[in-house]
Amino acid sequence: MLEARKNQFYLNDEPFQILSGGLHYFRVVPEYWRDRLQKLKALGLNTVETYIPWNFHEPKKGQFRFEGMADVERFIAEAEEIGLYVILRPSPYICAEWEMGGLPSWLLKQDDMALRCSHPAFLNHVEDYFNELLPRLKPFLQQNGGPVIAFQIENEYGAYGNDQNYLAFHKAQYEKHGIDTFYFTSDGPDFIKQGSMDNVVTTLNFGSRPEEAFAALEAMKPDSPKMVAEFWIGWFDHWSGEHHTRDAKEAAEVFQKLMDMGASVNFYMFHGGTNFGFYNGANHYEKYAPTITSYDYDSLLTEWGDITDKYLAMADVLKSVAGVSVGDVSKVEKKSYGEVQLTESASLFDVLQDVGTKVEYVTPLSMEKLDQNFGFTLYRTKIHETGTLELDTTPIRDRAFLYVNGKHEATVSVNDETKSVMIPFPDEVNTFEILVENLGRVNYGKHLSDQKGIVQNLWLNNQYWFDWEMVKIEGDRLPKTYTAGERYPKYLKGTFKVDQGYDTFVDLEGFTKGNVYINGFNLGRYWQTMGPQERLYLPGPLLNEGENEIVVLELEGHTASSVTLMNEPKLG
Repeated sequence: MLEARKNQFYLNDEPFQILSGGLHYFRVVPEYWRDRLQKLKALGLNTVETYIPWNFHEPKKGQFRFEGMADVERFIAEAEEIGLYVILRPSPYICAEWEMGGLPSWLLKQDDMALRCSHPAFLNHVEDYFNELLPRLKPFLQQNGGPVIAFQIENEYGAYGNDQNYLAFHKAQYEKHGIDTFYFTSDGPDFIKQGSMDNVVTTLNFGSRPEEAFAALEAMKPDSPKMVAEFWIGWFDHWSGEHHTRDAKEAAEVFQKLMDMGASVNFYMFHGGTNFGFYNGANHYEKYAPTITSYDYDSLLTEWGDITDKYLAMADVLKSVAGVSVGDVSKVEKKSYGEVQLTESASLFDVLQDVGTKVEYVTPLSMEKLDQNFGFTLYRTKIHETGTLELDTTPIRDRAFLYVNGKHEATVSVNDETKSVMIPFPDEVNTFEILVENLGRVNYGKHLSDQKGIVQNLWLNNQYWFDWEMVKIEGDRLPKTYTAGERYPKYLKGTFKVDQGYDTFVDLEGFTKGNVYINGFNLGRYWQTMGPQERLYLPGPLLNEGENEIVVLELEGHTASSVTLMNEPKLG
């Protein structure tokens, strides 16, 4: 069993240096888990670390999911077969640039909900989740013959709050379920005081200046083992921003310092993967900034699993402390399948019965009140007024298209400096529609309670308007028929055949913004006018031998009638 003694970790009473890599099973198709784990071991690492996202496993209250990409038990078992130890981070909150930091959005249905603290309702929900999750993990503990050597308690809590009773609750839950293993907390060096616990090892998260970081730990907890639970070797990207990279030589120099200090290290990320579907998170400091679909992170493996110069630079450092066999790793085969004509189309407004669920209420309801996790909500009401009227857009989150009598009149965003818009209503009775897109809930900081849709009634022409019809479009259903409607958003469909499924990249030149589905699987968002990502990664296992279907949900407008499947990414 892993233990912390003076300045040193011990595993089974032998000194042990944790050499680990972060790899999120929920960002990689299961068919590729073994390949990524083998590349991790070939680098000389002895451990794999992963978060466990609550919202991925309990998308609706009481409805649990542990199959396919959510099969965390299979992931742990594959790591064990390859000969790796495992560190689990099963906190209800994970950050990870993931939708709402892993917290399920249905928590926000309750008006007085307080997250990440000892609020009784929140703790009850966490306990229900742990009652399902923790018994699944217990057999994999090292003392039960498995590979799991450590559990994290919460995640970077010092950067959020100071509720020590809340941290103690996690530890008590683990103990209640017989999770008799090594516990740790992790925070940035500036936040360890509030995020740490007595009798629990404190680890650090940082990307540089290890001497300063460990000096802060030594000052607070003398003689602690040195561990970087997140050694940030890259960074994530936002729409409209630059693609972040970090020089391989510079990152390896910091890693060499860590090895010279005898520190334990977890690379964040060893392999980033992809924010498939609508699972990307967002940050909100001065402005709201949603994360892109790629979670490449400029990590040691690319988004599609190839080794990088940074991987080889770290291998050079690791040769002095571990058995490195990077010559054995395989390159991922990629293929250009060429142009795919999109021969059928349908307006979203013509297929609402296929893709959405209707709700009526006297006022507009937020997505959370509608029990909707992701996607789009269409709000519709009648305006008995003629003229150009001013709409206060403050309650609209995150981005919305406004229509009057079927005509697009305006697009508004949560980041607009002006929080009102003038809308023309030509008739005595007008149909007013607002299609709101959730661009991803905030995953870090003070805006975690990030509700989406229309979060309170709308103030139009100095009054509220009542009696609303809403259609929940969660993005998990596609049209049954294609009717060639002209109104955007549009679904565009095409088919293509392959002899064998290789990785490829969907090039969306000529499109504006939307999502791509392959054989019903949501690859994620594209936003060509923003960048930095211009092609979506399509893993080969998602392709069928023979015929395949691709559907593009284009929100705004397109000039192309086809997409192209290419053998190279375009990121930055």
